[in-house]
Amino acid sequence: MTDNPGILVSTDWLAAHLADPDLRVIDATWFLGGDRDAHAEYRAAHIPGARFWDLDAIVDTRSALPHMAAPTELFVSRVRAMGIGDGHQIVVYDNSPVHSAARVWWNFRLMGHDSVAVLDGGLGKWRAEGRPLDNAPPQIRDRHFSVRRRPELVRDVTQIAAASKLGDHEIVDARAAERFRGEVAEPRPGLRSGHIPGSKNLPFGLLYAADGTLKPVDELRAAFEAAGVDLSRPVITTCGSGVTAASLFLALECIGQHDHSLYDGSWAEWGSFPDLKIATGDA
Repeated sequence: MTDNPGILVSTDWLAAHLADPDLRVIDATWFLGGDRDAHAEYRAAHIPGARFWDLDAIVDTRSALPHMAAPTELFVSRVRAMGIGDGHQIVVYDNSPVHSAARVWWNFRLMGHDSVAVLDGGLGKWRAEGRPLDNAPPQIRDRHFSVRRRPELVRDVTQIAAASKLGDHEIVDARAAERFRGEVAEPRPGLRSGHIPGSKNLPFGLLYAADGTLKPVDELRAAFEAAGVDLSRPVITTCGSGVTAASLFLALECIGQHDHSLYDGSWAEWGSFPDLKIATGDA
């Protein structure tokens, strides 16, 4: 896939630009449950100069839902504390099976920062290629960060309910097929099983090759089409809690689709309300 500093860049591209003074690298590794500590892994080894992004800390603390997009003021303060600001090219990577870098990439997009890309293949590919790693903290220099929030990139539960009823959007769910069909219990307690009525299922793992890189553009497009998604219509991506939905969002950008948004609350919200309709079985 061609390097695009606003969407996706290769390990070769990052290696060539790693010493650029206006480059900022972010380790966005995050794990859903389990016994792995993302911050500890970052401290042990990360791409030189990388900052650590805590997906559970840079959030809307007013919401009981997991890692909802942070309000502007909090986002700006946390980003500036990392030494990230206007004019910086950002590259986000992860070492997570849920490809959490896409979520942080989407967060920057939501705030109007276009010079941000996901590292294709993440830390796994970087390490497999024998590229340099470090365990030193980055040097921080404060810089102003301007926000031009794009509300059209995010959807709330009321908007999703309307889209589900009217059928005027393609709602695409990134969860595993058995979760979408309602055949297994959700990993978060208290949630019903099933999916938003009218939604389609494209498990996010189908977008990635064995080495963690995104599949070629023609294969990404074919995956959406095989899931029954009409790409001529606006798309809303969703998942369990808004993390893997960002991989669908990233893939849509890669194939040149730009009329899409992300349901931030995702199934963590929809599945918790007994008065919201659910569907089971295939789409």
